[in-house]
Amino acid sequence: MSPVGPAYGFGLYVHWPYCARICPYCDFNVYTAANRDTDALTAALCADIRAHRSRLPGHPQLNSIFLGGGTPSLMSSQQIAVVLETANDTFGLAEAAEITVEANPNDILRADLSGWASTGINRVSLGIQSLDDAALAFLGRDHDSDAARRAIDAVQTRFDNHSLDLIYARPDQTLTDWQAELAAVLALGAPHLSLYELTIEARTAFGKRAARGELVPLPDDAQADLYELTQDMCNAAGLPAYEVSNHARAPEFESVHNHIYWASGDWLGIGPGAHGRLTIEGQRLATEAARRPADYIAAHQPDEAPLSRDETAMELLAMGLRPARGFDIRRYDALAGTPLSRPRIADLQAEGFLTLTGSTLALTQRGRLLADHIAAQLVS
Repeated sequence: MSPVGPAYGFGLYVHWPYCARICPYCDFNVYTAANRDTDALTAALCADIRAHRSRLPGHPQLNSIFLGGGTPSLMSSQQIAVVLETANDTFGLAEAAEITVEANPNDILRADLSGWASTGINRVSLGIQSLDDAALAFLGRDHDSDAARRAIDAVQTRFDNHSLDLIYARPDQTLTDWQAELAAVLALGAPHLSLYELTIEARTAFGKRAARGELVPLPDDAQADLYELTQDMCNAAGLPAYEVSNHARAPEFESVHNHIYWASGDWLGIGPGAHGRLTIEGQRLATEAARRPADYIAAHQPDEAPLSRDETAMELLAMGLRPARGFDIRRYDALAGTPLSRPRIADLQAEGFLTLTGSTLALTQRGRLLADHIAAQLVS
């Protein structure tokens, strides 16, 4: 079996680029939603999905579909249904395929959740980001903590499988502040949490403020302390980390779609600026769609770049280390041609960053703090 490709999962990522407002920390390919021809974009998404079928005759049914963005909860139920029906008609859906939509609280409060469920959606990823009103204002969100709680109630009434997304390690955030906020989130009973440390990218509004000295990121040591607190609290609450930033109450609530990324499976990246990975006749391809919606609508054929064996192997290593269960390093060895250094692995084990059980290499909780650094160390 090939070390990468659809044998490790086949998914569809659909990027909806429109947002009611653009958050100051967001580095994604997004645009304000006002006065947009969304029907033209929906038609382009469907045409893009269909165009891939002839290129992937040997690919199996889809294990997952992820509607992300941007804010796909701005899509109408009819638009969602058309995209999902096209995917099913074109590739088919595996039994119990996971179908996720990302959503903002205010959209949930206006949405027809029964209509969403009737389209096939069976998982909602809700971006509450915080339960603190001052933090929500700082993050540029268009909802408050009351709206977040009401949206969570609405989602939990309709979807057993759901996730809450939060951003922590904000400037000046203390251990006491985060402990109280996370405790309140854990008390809500969601079966999955995605807990992300605030990353300040140069081209975002936050990045520009930081460059002017108007915003000071939390120091690395303080971020590490918050990360360790997060792990301890989630472990105690029965939501251990199954990946660097993701926690689940049980394996059935782990993100099927994200596991495809981490396992170096194949996924179609559909929509403006979407990235994908495809394996065709043994060649690993990186795909990227046109970023501007108008360009994507006019010609949705993505740019493709073949990845070398070394690039594919490094991506496999970096992504494969992220899940707590790790990955089989024989896959890396087969791709790279040169096995990972067992003495270097042993050194990192001795430092408490890695475990090696048979051929399964995994990060420890301590190692997950330095996941990218350790991956680079293994091949340096």
